[in-house]
This record gives sequence, C-alpha cells and structure tokens, in this order.
Amino acid sequence: MLKRTLPDTPTQIAWHRFRSNSLAFGGAFCILFFVLVALFSPFIRPDSTPDSNNQNLLISKQKPGFEVQTLLIPKTIHTENQGFWSTWVKDGKPSPKREMALSSYRFEKNDLIITPFSPYPLPENESFEERIPLSEIIGAEKALSLNLTAQQALVEEDFIIEKTYWLGTDKYGRDLLSRLVSGSRISIAVGFVAVLISLLVGLVLGALAGYYGGWIDELITWFINVVWSIPTLLMVIAITLAFGKGFWQVFIAVGLTMWVEVARVVRGQFISLRQKEFVEASRALGFKPGRIIFRHILPNALGPVIVIAAANFAAAILIEAGLSFLGIGAQIPTPSWGNMIKEHYALITTDLAYLAILPGLLIMFLVLAFMMVGNGLRDALDVRAA
Repeated sequence: MLKRTLPDTPTQIAWHRFRSNSLAFGGAFCILFFVLVALFSPFIRPDSTPDSNNQNLLISKQKPGFEVQTLLIPKTIHTENQGFWSTWVKDGKPSPKREMALSSYRFEKNDLIITPFSPYPLPENESFEERIPLSEIIGAEKALSLNLTAQQALVEEDFIIEKTYWLGTDKYGRDLLSRLVSGSRISIAVGFVAVLISLLVGLVLGALAGYYGGWIDELITWFINVVWSIPTLLMVIAITLAFGKGFWQVFIAVGLTMWVEVARVVRGQFISLRQKEFVEASRALGFKPGRIIFRHILPNALGPVIVIAAANFAAAILIEAGLSFLGIGAQIPTPSWGNMIKEHYALITTDLAYLAILPGLLIMFLVLAFMMVGNGLRDALDVRAA
C-alpha cells in the first residue's frame, strides 16, 4: 500500500526558502551569537564588574594582546554577595579585590616590595617602589597561621596573576573586550524593546483602522501622517529631553517612533483581507470583531509585519548608537557602542583608531545581519515566489 505524502504547509515552505538563503541564514546565526553574548555578558567577559568599569589609568591605551603582572589586594570594604539574577540585572558584581599593575616585585621578609607598572621608562636614580605587608594581602589571621615562606608562596600563587587584555585597554585603562561585550546588552535590549513597543502600538492602531474603516480609519490615518511627517531622530531627541536622559528613556523614545510603518502596513493588509470569504464566514457565524481581528485576519497579515520588525530592529540599533554618540542615550559609565565611539573618535587618525573602529564595526555587522534576515524573510514569505 502506497503511503500518501501530505503537501508542505506554508510555514514549512517559508522555512525551506529561508534556510536555502545562505546570507539570511548566516545573518540569523550572527544575530543568535550577539543575543547569547548579550544574555550571558556578566558571566563570560574578563571584567565582570558592573558596566565593566574597572579603571586603571596606569595601563590606559595599551595595544591588543597586552600582558601585565597584576597584584590583587583585598578591599577593606566588604562587598555583598550577589546571586545569579542580581548579577545579571546589575550587569556584573563588584570585585572584592583591587587590582594593581606591576612592573616588578620582590619579597623582603614580611613585606612585598612592588614597582607599579608605568608605560614610560622610569629614571634610574628615582625609586617608585611601594612596600605592602604580606598580612595586608593574605589577611592577618591567615598570616599568623603560616610561616614566612608559606606566606610568600601563597601571595605568588593566589594574589599575583598574569593578566592579558586581548583587545587592549581604553583611555581609562578599562578592558576593551569587556566593554564591547557589555555594550551588546544595550543594542540588543533597545532593539527588542523598541520593536515590541512598535508592534503593540502599530498592530492595534493599524488593525482598528483597516477593519472598521470610516471615521476611525480617517482619524488614525491622520494621526499616522502627522507622526510620519516628523523626522524620527528629532522626535527621539525631543522625547528623550522631555523624559530625561537615561537607559529606559531611550527604549521608550525609540519604540514610540517606530510604530508608524507597522500601522500603515497592517492597515493595508486588513483593508485587503476584510472582504475575503473567510472573514465574511466569520461574521456570518456571529464571531465578535475582536476574535475576527486577532484570530483570523491578523495571522494572515503577519508576513510583512515580520519583515518590518527585522528592519526596525536594525534601525533601533542605529538610532540608539546615534543618541549615545550625541550624549543623550545610555549615560557613562554604562557601556554603549555609541558612547564608546564618542569617547575615542578623536583617536581615529592615530594608531589607536581601533578604539573607535571596533564598536563601529560591531554596529555595522549587527545591522547588516538584521537587514539580511529581513530580506530573507521577505523572499521566504512571498507567496508569488515559485
């Protein structure tokens, strides 16, 4: 008996088309990588302090691959233990130890003699050494329980480490790699929240205008045209200045300016679908307008909306970077790719140009990935495609 093969569903057909588009599929993997990095940022980056803001001016503007011996000195102020969720929300946890970059060190009985790191040659006739008691490093109680040799061995093993800055340090001596990783949270979060707000507002207004028509359509269309006529960046700046500078203000400001295109597309889709047979049948069966709108028409209008959402995600990332560059987006010391460019753009003509170029490249790659995914979704969801 021959087995009957069922035809592929529209969703399966769209998935096969999208998967066969290598650029779009590669863009999706790139986005997934950035999302995972953003989600686990506090736990995977070298500098896990809040906002990766561990400053050490002695090692500022060091080149990629810079290695230095680092002394870890316990802080006298007790740092509160944080759980997983608290660390994730605060983008890191305070370090219980203070870091000091060393040029050299030696032991003299119960003291550690260190020479702090200097990027410049030190005069031979001047001494820059510092003396630190071993008990201050390992703790007074532990020092009493160990002999001198054991104390020195413990300091060398646990408190003096070789630290590598894979992408170098910025002008404040912060680990550039950690700042870039932490900055991905801002871009991903702004894009996600902005698209979510734009979808909520745009879907509701567009659906109401397209389904009911008449004076409701005229009123909503007038409002859409008014908002559409205002330059996006100027509106975002006005909203940000009205509600103040900050992290959440950027989310709201960007989201409230991106719903217009969603509403226009949804309105057009509803106008073309509201006279279809399945909608007339739903009305004849006595279904309420809310059920017809959200359970019957809206699922058939989601294809173009998904494509627009991908494009809006990319636009939100660019707008946030521009606002941070202007100083009205994410506020220092919170790392954002935009304010990282602002901090170092004056170095673009020097051998430290990478401090501004690297965050710019990350913005470019992430925006390009969303645009490729958007184009791939457009082709995959096109019912006219063969």
